[in-house]
Amino acid sequence: MSKNTVLIIGAVWVAPNSSAAGSRMLQLISQFLQQQWEVVFATTAIKGEKAMDLKSIGVVEATIELNHPSFDVFIKEVNPTIVLFDRFMIEEQFGWRVAENCPNALRILDTEDLHCLRKVRHKALKEKRIFSKNDLLKEAITKREIASILRCDLSLIISTFEMDLLQNFFKIDQKLLYHLPFMLSQIDKTQVASWKRFDERKNFTLIGNFLHAPNVDAVLILKNSIWKQIREQLPAAELHIYGAYPTQQILELHNKKEGFLVKGYVSSPEEVVRNTKVVLAPLRFGAGIKGKLTEAMVFGAPSVTTSIGAEGMHGQLPWNGFVTDDFEDFAQKAVAIYTDEKLWVAAQENGVAIINSHYDKEKNGALLIDKIINIQKNLPQHRIANFLGSMLQHQTLQSTKYMSKWIEAKNRLQ
Repeated sequence: MSKNTVLIIGAVWVAPNSSAAGSRMLQLISQFLQQQWEVVFATTAIKGEKAMDLKSIGVVEATIELNHPSFDVFIKEVNPTIVLFDRFMIEEQFGWRVAENCPNALRILDTEDLHCLRKVRHKALKEKRIFSKNDLLKEAITKREIASILRCDLSLIISTFEMDLLQNFFKIDQKLLYHLPFMLSQIDKTQVASWKRFDERKNFTLIGNFLHAPNVDAVLILKNSIWKQIREQLPAAELHIYGAYPTQQILELHNKKEGFLVKGYVSSPEEVVRNTKVVLAPLRFGAGIKGKLTEAMVFGAPSVTTSIGAEGMHGQLPWNGFVTDDFEDFAQKAVAIYTDEKLWVAAQENGVAIINSHYDKEKNGALLIDKIINIQKNLPQHRIANFLGSMLQHQTLQSTKYMSKWIEAKNRLQ
């Protein structure tokens, strides 16, 4: 097969040290570059100081405009063979332009996580009721995200839970879905031997981007329902809260006397986790794979989290610590693993097994490339078989197209 040109249309610039989504995107870019494929990354977003310089790894960077005919000129010049949309909202905005200007390009959606699942769970939590899958059926965001998945030739789904939901609840053809968790390097014995031991580590940590609502909620839960119980039993221990874009609400939780320390953005999360004894993540809503929890495993820190935190992340393997939804139990489990070296070491070993069996970069990356190439070889037949997708291209796509055209015309008149 001839060399591919991959156009990635990003929701934001890639910032791997600020969010799991940034790490995920860099993993995908690395896989494409390994194939000697040309990669162009384009976004409407303003480039912030935490964004990575993609040019340094051989990626072409471009800034594009929303609802503007300049994109049509841009994409024709790039002439991609593959277009990857970063989240469903980007496919809504640019999918019809891609289909019109580069009809033969393979269209891939990287969902990052299922936004509808995260948002609808959050809504149920705010309304103080138990989430049900049927709640998803009532929400506009679900219809939009599922339509986007159907319109694309392939959607990358990050967790096994979400794969099961899409195939068995929403009845989406498995040919349109591809389970692709994070792609991480194997952990070998040399790495494990280099890790700080139980008695060389101290303190609890939570790392999370605070533009992400589940992380804000988790910190509030730690402050209001968990940390006091832990601190009563471990008066010398501290809880360190790290993450990009902390809100004023989060910053005001800092209390040195209580050992509750809000540290803010850290440029090297790896160094923090290498020195941490236990990672805490009491997530009450969310979706996808939690970068803070894979990061804990990769750098040898056991974790205590909730069923939503661990969801779709470890198959049948035991967790690298504890999973509990009861906050009193959460505090007790955190104390137990912090003080019991045997428990701690066993949890650390579980983390190594999870990373090496589920997140193997070489294996997962090779299978992804094979999947892409196989669909490219049979793209016309693949699309004919996706009747619902072609129907949505014909109908729903027209409404987004003409809304965009209307905005475009309005902008010209201003």
